[in-house]
Amino acid sequence: MIDEVFADVTDRMNKAVESAKESFATVRTGRANPALLQNLMVDYYGTPTPLPQLASVQNQDARSLLITPYDKGAMKDIEQAIRDMPNLGANPSNDGTVVRVTLPDLTEERRKEFVKIVKGKAEDARVAIRNVRRHGMGEFDALKSEVGEDEIGRAEKELEAMTKQYVEQIDDALKRKEAELLEV
Repeated sequence: MIDEVFADVTDRMNKAVESAKESFATVRTGRANPALLQNLMVDYYGTPTPLPQLASVQNQDARSLLITPYDKGAMKDIEQAIRDMPNLGANPSNDGTVVRVTLPDLTEERRKEFVKIVKGKAEDARVAIRNVRRHGMGEFDALKSEVGEDEIGRAEKELEAMTKQYVEQIDDALKRKEAELLEV
């Protein structure tokens, strides 16, 4: 029973860390990266649709992305969604077949803003991990009558250590992203 709780907690904590890393990838650095547009929703014939379902996105060079829509009728919608995207500051252009997005250089002030955004996302991930821990502790409390207090005590200590380990993974990812953002 305790093993089942640990399996569930481990799975959920892994998902929280992966979600944090994916979230970090959507914050732009000095380089163009297709992951910036991964979560962009485009209003396609009245339905919000993820950009990767409407077009392929690739790096053209270090500061620009090339978007090739599968349906040429979606170009205007894609352009508008990119213009409306917060924290990007890019002005897309199209030549009738592809959409080009050239990213402006980041100022020192903008870089620091992005660091704050990433720190907020990291804190959200830490909170998610702590919530998983709290849920696991609740499940252990429910098992006290069946398993015994000594077993539950050991399991709770192990859960605390596991929580610390996952929070450190998020902190490490945050440090890497912060260094990447502040790199000129």
